[in-house]
Amino acid sequence: MERIASFEKVSYERFREDWKKNYPDTDETEILRIYEGIQMPRRATRGSAGYDFFAPADLVIPPGEEALVPTGIRVKIATGYVLMLFPRSSLGFKYRLQLNNTVGIIDSDYYLAENEGHIFCKLTNDTTRNKTVEIHAGAGMVQGIFVAFGITADDNVSADRFGGFGSTDKR
Repeated sequence: MERIASFEKVSYERFREDWKKNYPDTDETEILRIYEGIQMPRRATRGSAGYDFFAPADLVIPPGEEALVPTGIRVKIATGYVLMLFPRSSLGFKYRLQLNNTVGIIDSDYYLAENEGHIFCKLTNDTTRNKTVEIHAGAGMVQGIFVAFGITADDNVSADRFGGFGSTDKR
């Protein structure tokens, strides 16, 4: 199997800023504890296609609610590959937990973005059975699969990424 990527933590400063933006009531000591406990994504078995991303803190998502989760992770990916993020199948099956954008797409040039390529997951509890989703710190929440992609014969794109999340086509 070809080795085409490597996961890293974003800097503490980047994580702290992003966490505070989404969870402003978290004190500094707790943010540092969360950051230090971040686990790198990994496969569960040799036959697994997906790399499990782990919750950096306890998450409680009531029915119909959503949570934006800064993972503390970035990924360096070889050109010609993309990382696609999906909900863990067990959470989707039990709770209808979904990613708001259905499938997260992490491009290889996102690593160089102004936000250090910090990967976020926006999770929605779309239950039809009034179940609250509880994901404990360190438990798997989404899975990422690396996929090769091609381009058209007449493709001549020369632009570089400037911004972070959601900014592929913005300058």
